[in-house]
Amino acid sequence: MIKKKIWIIMLLFATIILFAGIASAQEEQLTRDQVNNNKTLLILGCAIAVGISGISAATGLTFSGASAVAVAAEKPNIGSKLLVLQVLPMTQSVYGLLTAILMLMGSGLLGGTETAVMTTNPIIGPAAIFIGIVVALTSTSAINQGILASSSINAVGRNPDVFTKGIIYTVTTEAMAIFGLLTAIFIMVGLQLL
Repeated sequence: MIKKKIWIIMLLFATIILFAGIASAQEEQLTRDQVNNNKTLLILGCAIAVGISGISAATGLTFSGASAVAVAAEKPNIGSKLLVLQVLPMTQSVYGLLTAILMLMGSGLLGGTETAVMTTNPIIGPAAIFIGIVVALTSTSAINQGILASSSINAVGRNPDVFTKGIIYTVTTEAMAIFGLLTAIFIMVGLQLL
């Protein structure tokens, strides 16, 4: 029930930001301080997305890695199957990195030339923080994915034939992070960052 409420709140924030960005897009130039504020907040949004998704992925990898090492010690011949299951929680960190790259490219900070949206839309910076938060929160699914991967690794250690089922069960939590990434992309499109 709590997870459902969190999702509803995040979707409401995303919708508000999307429509606020479209409605407040202005053609007038912002002051240099406003542009710098946009840059600072956008960089902070990138840091939130990459930092929290990376911490979550590392935590999930720790759970799955500990199980993989234990099972590989007893059954080294299934090491490649264990590795596949062990690295699955890492994908959420890729979503955080992709979000940061897209925001930096869309703003022009990655290319060195700030885009028009950075110099005319005062809410780009605050919106970037929300984008980072959406990706960061949904990327915490990597922790749960690591726990599922750990259980799958233990099951494969007992019966290697359940490897495919273990992958299927483990990747189901990935959907939450994908939803967060898609929401972030939709917000970026709405704000004309993409």
